[in-house]
Amino acid sequence: MRGGVRRAALGGTLLCALGFGAAAQEGVTPGMLTGETAQAGGDATLADIRQDLAALNAEVQSLNAELQTSGTGAASIGGSTGLDRLNAMNAQLADLTAQTEALEFRINRVVSDGTNRIGDLEFRLCELEPGCDIGQLGDTPSLGGTTGAAPAPAPAPAPQTGGPELAVSEQADFERASEALAQGDFQGAADQFAAFVETYPGGALSGEALLRRGDALTELGDRSGAARAYLDAFSGDPASDIAAEALLKLGTALVALGQTQDACVTLGEVETRFPGAPEVAQAQAARASAGCQ
Repeated sequence: MRGGVRRAALGGTLLCALGFGAAAQEGVTPGMLTGETAQAGGDATLADIRQDLAALNAEVQSLNAELQTSGTGAASIGGSTGLDRLNAMNAQLADLTAQTEALEFRINRVVSDGTNRIGDLEFRLCELEPGCDIGQLGDTPSLGGTTGAAPAPAPAPAPQTGGPELAVSEQADFERASEALAQGDFQGAADQFAAFVETYPGGALSGEALLRRGDALTELGDRSGAARAYLDAFSGDPASDIAAEALLKLGTALVALGQTQDACVTLGEVETRFPGAPEVAQAQAARASAGCQ
């Protein structure tokens, strides 16, 4: 229930819901909200930088101590020139460390804000869905993945003889659900794609499965369910190949639900996030049709 209550602070626009407004205010580029930065990979990069800086700083301090205790060493470098250079290096290291920490703080704040506001939108969609229990809403996963300190590298998994069979099974299940969608069995397709996501959570095809489930629910007239599927498809990986399509279809679903303000911002974000994508023209047409300013 605590997760549902937290979502009650509804955002004014979906732009804020996705964390883009916060990113602009902080001078963070849209790429910082993608999996390339906000995910654990970005955190690992920041952690690596900080670790390298700490190691380099330790080496500089060691050299500094040697120069201070060795008159011949200092003289060979040229009097106090060596110490001056080391002091300058120390100052630069301190500046780089401060910049790294500031960048990490901004990224984490943007991701946190985006995650909370996506949770707000999920709360709103739940209110529109018949039979949706707000009390059953869990905490929203972090936008683009887990934030915070990078986890320690996991040990290499032992070889599994069933790996290839599982991959073949996953592909077969996805194709079976896609075939049902192509043949017009929308309820069957929606059910199969839902089962697919539960069976293969976090799989390579999970995002597309959510997207196609949204398509099936749209054909069934379940706009709120479709909007939730599109939202999940986008927020699961905002930098994926299907992210632009998911964002476009989320916007059109919100139009159908009467959430015009959120829809207009969402549709406008398609061009901002994915300039040059074919979905941009469709989003512009949808905005014009919805009367967006």
